[in-house]
Amino acid sequence: MVDYDKRDRIAYITLNRPQAKNAINPETHKQLWEIWQDFRDDDSVEVAIMTGTDDAFCAGADLKSYMTRWPGASPEEVRANVADGLGGLTQGLHRIPKPTIAAVNGWALAGGLETALACDIRIASERAMFGSFESRRGFHHGDGGIPRLVNSAGVSVAMYMLLTAEPISADLAFQWGLVAAVVPHDDLMSHAELVARQIMRNDPVAVRSAKETILDMIGRDLDDQLRLEAMNGYSVASRTSVPERLKRFYDKTDRGRYGTHRTGLSEE
Repeated sequence: MVDYDKRDRIAYITLNRPQAKNAINPETHKQLWEIWQDFRDDDSVEVAIMTGTDDAFCAGADLKSYMTRWPGASPEEVRANVADGLGGLTQGLHRIPKPTIAAVNGWALAGGLETALACDIRIASERAMFGSFESRRGFHHGDGGIPRLVNSAGVSVAMYMLLTAEPISADLAFQWGLVAAVVPHDDLMSHAELVARQIMRNDPVAVRSAKETILDMIGRDLDDQLRLEAMNGYSVASRTSVPERLKRFYDKTDRGRYGTHRTGLSEE
């Protein structure tokens, strides 16, 4: 149901339930939890790329297996689910320090949209479509879709997508700030891998600190944001490895501007 591979310090996570548009059922949810935990703890990989098979990234939660549990559920059951999220990345494992990339190959709907939004960077195929259809069924996002929509694109976009329950194209998602790039469908994975290698040529401690700082800033006032940035930025710069990296820069010997591992990118 989920293919998991590791190559050249990149973890590849592929939802593989094409007959169900890669919807997440309880078994897939459990498998994703295990995969994300492995990615978090395995020092041999630095960046994850998540995608889907066939014409869908993910159609969200498998409603036949998930939604039967909520009508009449007790408050205790609802609260227990909050800690799990959908597939772990939306809640529960959402603070993995390593960067994550969503290569959105097709439909990203409902919990699939939430899963894509939970990734740090989103690259969309020209064929990708995004939607929040839950209000058609009598509920709305519960696994991070609303706050991440608001944080990524603002109140107006969140209102439009949730209240109309209409899909939007990859180009519109790019205009609204939901994705970083839209690329030809056949170039999707190669572009996602390029972004992964660009990340990996940098110092991993600095990258992870930057990710942590960005997430910690959300919802705070400017003074708190400035304080967090300064504390995290200068504490990372105080490491003993930084002078050696600066010397490579001064001497113009930082070939390809690599941090810890060479990535095969052109040496500029």
